[in-house]
Amino acid sequence: MSSGAAAHDEVSRRLATIWRIEGARVVASVAAMTRDVALAEDVAQEACLEALSSWQREGVPQNPGAWLTAVAKRRAIDAWRRRQALDSRYAALATDLREGVDDDIDVIGDAVLRLLFVACHPVLPVESQCALALKLVGGLSSEQLARLFLVPVATMQQRVVRAKRALSAAAVPFEVPEAHEWRDRLAGVLRVVYLIFTEGYVATSGDRWLQRELADEAVRLGRRLSVMLPREPEVHGLLALMELQSSRFAARVGASGAPVLLDDQDRRRWDRAAISRGRAALARVDALGRGRGAYALQAAIAEQHAIASSVEATDWASIVVLYEVLGRVAPSPVVELNRAVAVSMAEGPATALRLVDALEATGALATSHLLPSVRGELLARLGRSAEALREFDRALAFVANDAQRSVLEQKVRALAPSTTPS
Repeated sequence: MSSGAAAHDEVSRRLATIWRIEGARVVASVAAMTRDVALAEDVAQEACLEALSSWQREGVPQNPGAWLTAVAKRRAIDAWRRRQALDSRYAALATDLREGVDDDIDVIGDAVLRLLFVACHPVLPVESQCALALKLVGGLSSEQLARLFLVPVATMQQRVVRAKRALSAAAVPFEVPEAHEWRDRLAGVLRVVYLIFTEGYVATSGDRWLQRELADEAVRLGRRLSVMLPREPEVHGLLALMELQSSRFAARVGASGAPVLLDDQDRRRWDRAAISRGRAALARVDALGRGRGAYALQAAIAEQHAIASSVEATDWASIVVLYEVLGRVAPSPVVELNRAVAVSMAEGPATALRLVDALEATGALATSHLLPSVRGELLARLGRSAEALREFDRALAFVANDAQRSVLEQKVRALAPSTTPS
């Protein structure tokens, strides 16, 4: 490989990393200026293309996020020029535009939250709200979104395009709505923050087991929402869940970057401060006296893991009950599958296998690796190794994340000797 090609590849890698961390802030900051989400995303991508050539010649700037934001804003002004729609607002914005960091620091945190509320505007269907917000704030690709929503990539691309056009056509203001409008958007906002955290906690694709920057951004948004909406139980419930789950990050990946599953994690490496914050947020839910919703119930499950000294010492019976309640509050096949896993720990794999077989008979999770992975694990615990291997092979056909694939392949290697004829 030539030195020029090597330099290009290095800049591309650094830009990809920077975009994962700063992308939402760049788009949000430009959208705050233009009041046009579609234009903001377009010019942000143009700024990335300019960075590829400029950074290779001049080096990566000291504050790459501010650099991308400044370039994207200039591109937006150029677009306004091309549209021949300049007015006094443009003149003022052009005068104020600077490349420095101070220009964006004061508004950048709120700008991301505003972008989230805009994307979750009730003018859009719920699925379109989530898809657009996950793309803009979470930086998820069309392929990741398609896997998340179980639709073809082309369908997801069209859904996002239509959502951006609908926001532009409706002239949706780029701002956090008035208090009386929050409830119309809050469910969508919370769902998106939850999905961003989930993608960070267990990446659906790529070669990394987790994407810490995504999860950290979700926690940051959750904390801001808890200040903004202190009397909304589910806001605190979601924050509790994210704090408790994020406490395990240091123990979930080994020195080589390989995944470390719950059974094998060194619980001494769990972040006790995060656990304390999560438990405090869950206590705030209960103090409000309006009951626990879906996020708070998941947080209560995470709390049981957090306070247990080991897998064996975990109160699995309580977790089963919590999953049963969660299944009534927010029924889903994933909840039922997780309940079966808890049942396997509380009552044994045979009982759990019957639950998984009943779930499979419904056709749920037919294109996900989750169900065959769990079924394979239960069969392995029952000593039915040949059947377990078939389930793990079936799961491998659906998994898109390299780290998850390595976990399944390890399970296959562990079982393979026991199925070899003597």
